[in-house]
Amino acid sequence: MGVVLRKGDVRPIAFVQPEEDVDFKERRRGPRYPFIASAELIEQRADVRIASRVSELSMNGCYLDMMNPFPQGTLVLVKISAGEEFFQCKGKIVYSQMNMGAGVGFMEMDNASQTILDRWMDGAEKEALKNA
Repeated sequence: MGVVLRKGDVRPIAFVQPEEDVDFKERRRGPRYPFIASAELIEQRADVRIASRVSELSMNGCYLDMMNPFPQGTLVLVKISAGEEFFQCKGKIVYSQMNMGAGVGFMEMDNASQTILDRWMDGAEKEALKNA
């Protein structure tokens, strides 16, 4: 027996994604939330800096909007500022797309930055639940 859809019904659609895309999504270990903040990525070996904007945040990484991101695999220092708070940690570019941005995985951070990240995530989660 088939499924009858009426105008306005929304149903999940099964589709096949490229293997690379599936692998990327499966690596995520926690929820991501919309989060807007200023950011700077620094490739420390060459002291190359890129200013960007955070658009999504998780406990394990963030997505940064930028035109010319570092290539996948690049080790970086991530600096994020929102209001009066400042976060920094060592990270790695896990996804990079020209003219779009980059996904950064967080690797090492001090206790002060961990505390700030926890506070930002609590606020982002509450905001997401409020808007759901």
